[in-house]
Amino acid sequence: MDRRSFIAASAAASTALGATARPAILGGSKLRTAAWPSWPVWDQREEKAIAKTLASGHWFRGSGKNVAEFEAQYAALTGAKGCLATANGTSALLTSLGAMGVGAGDEVIVTPYTFVASINVILMMNAMPVFVDTDRETFQIDAKKIAAAITDRTTAIMPVHIGGSPADLDTVLKVAASKNIPVLEDACQAHLGEWRGKKVGTLGAAGCFSFQASKNLNSGEGGAILTNDMDLLEKCYAFHNNSRGRKNTGYDFAYIARGANLRMTEFQGALLTAQMTRLEEQAKRRDQNAAYLTSMLKEIPGVKPARMYDGCTRNAYHLYMFRYDKEKFGGLDRALFLKAMAAEGIPASPGYGPLNKEPFLKYTLQSRGYQRIYSPKEIANWHERNHCPENDQLCQEAVWLTQNMLIGERSDMEQVAEAVRRIHAHAAAIARA
Repeated sequence: MDRRSFIAASAAASTALGATARPAILGGSKLRTAAWPSWPVWDQREEKAIAKTLASGHWFRGSGKNVAEFEAQYAALTGAKGCLATANGTSALLTSLGAMGVGAGDEVIVTPYTFVASINVILMMNAMPVFVDTDRETFQIDAKKIAAAITDRTTAIMPVHIGGSPADLDTVLKVAASKNIPVLEDACQAHLGEWRGKKVGTLGAAGCFSFQASKNLNSGEGGAILTNDMDLLEKCYAFHNNSRGRKNTGYDFAYIARGANLRMTEFQGALLTAQMTRLEEQAKRRDQNAAYLTSMLKEIPGVKPARMYDGCTRNAYHLYMFRYDKEKFGGLDRALFLKAMAAEGIPASPGYGPLNKEPFLKYTLQSRGYQRIYSPKEIANWHERNHCPENDQLCQEAVWLTQNMLIGERSDMEQVAEAVRRIHAHAAAIARA
């Protein structure tokens, strides 16, 4: 046996032995004791950028150059004609909807599998969120069901690129174009994600990003809007700048339209330009580790890594997501599976619940303001329209790993897979215990 064959055989034997090792939750040795890669990653680049901004005394947008420089760099990186930085990702979504004229009595199509901000911004416009069921295999909105959800009140379609994997933009954009409805890409989790070689956030009328502390590009809080429509960009600027356009200076109190103060600070801009210097390197590491992890997990019965659409040419991997089939794990409940993973030193999350069933939506639709805008029949019909059975099932199956776990070593991925194998081999015993 040559050296390469010997190493392969040894690795296979080690894997097989590990799969039968007693899980930590049953008293076995903990698989991983080392800390996972910390987040955020920073060094003297960020320190110098912040110190320089502090010393300059130019801390707010317009007084310095950091925000404008970040906007130019992010537009160039993504291939967008224009970029507008905002206070956070929620602000980016809110600004975009405001600039698109979404308001009371309108409907916005969205997925029920997303962070609540995607819904809150619609409600803040006194519009109605309309949920389209999830494609369970991909975790994304089922684009084939969008057309049936469109009414004469639909004013925007908001696909959300959950976890950094693009939604089916071919179908979304085709349906939207046929009805002349703008597409607002919620790409808050999808930095550097691509659809057919183009960066997500640049294919719809606008795309929004978040730079909140957990995100792959991080400034603690922060957001951005990308668009190729320069007229829309100017409307976004006025909305996020308390109704004042770019030409307003000093004490020029002339207003263009409704708006709010949703501006990014110079400190955030400085952090982001520094963070961008390592963004591509980190993205490549996530790509490689995620592909390696998928190659191992897909061989384990009951584990189904999220499928990517054919048009996805890059997944940003803000989350690594898979579905857990408890029947293939001897009936072991997902909650116990997650507990067993944690005992091995592998933190994992169950992800989102069914957002369309959140009680606050019912309270909002029954509020005085909504009852003045929408008829009792329209409010009653909303509940009938928004059943999402596939999403309900997904919310019972999903398992997440966070993006910082993917910027470590290849051996880290082997430990994740090893933990799953170990639990699978002893699932019945864990369930009994």
